[in-house]
Amino acid sequence: MVQKTVANISDAQGSPLAVAIEVSGHHVFGDEPVAQGGKNLGPTPYDLLTAALGECTAITIRWYAMREGWPVEHVDVQVRHGKKLEAGSNQMIDEFHKTISIVAPDLSEAQRQKLFDVAGKCPIHKTLTGTIRIETDHGQANNRGTS
Repeated sequence: MVQKTVANISDAQGSPLAVAIEVSGHHVFGDEPVAQGGKNLGPTPYDLLTAALGECTAITIRWYAMREGWPVEHVDVQVRHGKKLEAGSNQMIDEFHKTISIVAPDLSEAQRQKLFDVAGKCPIHKTLTGTIRIETDHGQANNRGTS
């Protein structure tokens, strides 16, 4: 494995579904909306996934422009996620839609197009569209609250 990211997620107080997330030294709370039984204390898992795609897209565009020495004033990425019934099937598919705005008045049309092409090559985009394997191990229960 080339890069390894470890995220630790544990129960959090304040909501029956809230979790504390620690990853790379950063701390975030996650939760579900009130309608789903949470208290909306933080983003949902789909919120974080959707944001990860947008963040990665914006960073990849900026990184490529910096590498090429191209002046980019501003990058804005909006990502929408939803589930949709696939035509001719009873199976729901996840659909992400990205809208990318790049403010770079000094770039040629070819340079701008290259940045849009690069946006589809961000690591999260590649992960979501590639083959994914998820393995689950049983952790050790510590029986909190019992003697």
